[in-house]
Amino acid sequence: MPKLHFDASELHLEVPTPGWYPARIQDTRWRRSPSGNRMLQVVYALAEVQAPYQRIAEYFVLEGTSAFGLSRTRRRLVELFRAAGLDPSPGDQISPSKLRGIELDVELEHETWKGRPRLAVVGHQPHLETPLLGLPE
Repeated sequence: MPKLHFDASELHLEVPTPGWYPARIQDTRWRRSPSGNRMLQVVYALAEVQAPYQRIAEYFVLEGTSAFGLSRTRRRLVELFRAAGLDPSPGDQISPSKLRGIELDVELEHETWKGRPRLAVVGHQPHLETPLLGLPE
């Protein structure tokens, strides 16, 4: 059996520059936070980034947080739905399946987690250019 080696490009991978990136919502699902609270996980397939960064998840914890935290999270969720071309009304059920497959732009910033840099989704806007091609499925 041949021996496997690390490639030089794998050893110095740079986190993509903060900014706006085209994306497709690949998956949405209800989960539980480490504290046991319901949260929505949204997985984006990103364009224009190196392969290790072509998937990024965003989490919306929708119960069990402070009033301020809950208010902020719900505002971000409304922003996501509107960027996806959906306009929720008071009393509408939060239906994550409506988001799957929608193309939009996400704003990414760097954050540090366990001492290492990683990307975080901090904003959403409609994708107004041509349909995205070549995104990972």
